[in-house]
Amino acid sequence: MFSDLDDLCRLLMALVFFPTAAIGLFHRLKAETGEKLDRKQEGMALLIPIRVLGLSAFLMIGVWLVSPSMLRWAQIDLPAWGRISGFGSGLLLIGWYWWVFHGIGRNITDTVVTRKEHELVTHGPYRWVRHPLYTGLIPFGLAVALLMANWLIAAVMAGLFILLRIRTDKEEANLIARFGDSYRRYMETTGRFLPKL
Repeated sequence: MFSDLDDLCRLLMALVFFPTAAIGLFHRLKAETGEKLDRKQEGMALLIPIRVLGLSAFLMIGVWLVSPSMLRWAQIDLPAWGRISGFGSGLLLIGWYWWVFHGIGRNITDTVVTRKEHELVTHGPYRWVRHPLYTGLIPFGLAVALLMANWLIAAVMAGLFILLRIRTDKEEANLIARFGDSYRRYMETTGRFLPKL
């Protein structure tokens, strides 16, 4: 038997996780062109850990939604208001991800390689940050860590963001090679993960 707080947090997690996952899946499928992308360009030292941590995060969330007792060993003691506050972060994320995916359109890939028909996107959230999808990992990681009250998911999400941060160097080198001075000017006026002041 689980406490009412655990049950409430699981409901709130479902209300954040499933819409966020659906938005990402819908837009990624919509952007699929059948084009073969060379994922090895990001390097195996990033390719494998990023995918392992991403899959681990999704599996942990799924396990916790079905059977929280399986992850009880990594639970931390948080007050009810602290756990429930994760829902607010998650709600913001749903709108953010919709805006991000709507803005990038068919240009989205799961790697550092650009598509043949790739366009430089500088509208929507890309007007303020160059990598808003990665920026969204911060509130997502916060939301799931608070709702689950779990140090392990917090560590996985932090590790994933760090690896993606490292990967952006290669991603931006590819974007400079593709768009040249247009991307360099974009970099001068737009922050990587947070808006420039």
